[in-house]
Amino acid sequence: MPDQNPPPVPDPATPPMPVAGAPAAQSGPTINIADEFGTAQRNLPPVKLLLIVTAAILIIVGIASFFQRAKPQGAGSLDTINAVDLPGQNSVLVALTFTLHNSGQKSLWVHNIEGKLVTSSGESTGDAVSAVDFDRYYQAFPSLKENSQGALSPEDKLQPGQEIKRTVMVSFPVPLEIFNQRRSVSVVVKPYDQPVAVVLTK
Repeated sequence: MPDQNPPPVPDPATPPMPVAGAPAAQSGPTINIADEFGTAQRNLPPVKLLLIVTAAILIIVGIASFFQRAKPQGAGSLDTINAVDLPGQNSVLVALTFTLHNSGQKSLWVHNIEGKLVTSSGESTGDAVSAVDFDRYYQAFPSLKENSQGALSPEDKLQPGQEIKRTVMVSFPVPLEIFNQRRSVSVVVKPYDQPVAVVLTK
């Protein structure tokens, strides 16, 4: 008659007993994960080298920006300044005679002409008087005509390398006494298609 008692079930917490005659279990190789290859220390060059390369790139970019920055297409000088007081208006009318040279590689088209005055109390600007009014002002104020040249007008054009002598008249809202104590006065020639104006200062 078969045995009614089932075989004993081994306790899972108890490790199995080694079988007699079987080789002893060997422990596997240990893995040292302290030195990982995915870290910045392994993948990036030394910090000193990075700083040197970054500084060199910044210097090259700075030099390139300096030489490619926008420059005035023309240059010249402000040669003669004649100013008269406008009676009862607390302002002056100034004839500014200057030399303008087109130093660019293409024609310089005059878009607008202004005068700029800097005094101890601030700065003021004024648009140039129309060339058709020059004779009338010369008759009223003969001193303005001294050493004057032809008028420079909007739409005038200078060819590359061309140099001209011209006069502009500008009114500033200051008395003649304040004008004579100025820090500077300038002719500002703004060309078409050029980001930087030509400024002639004295």
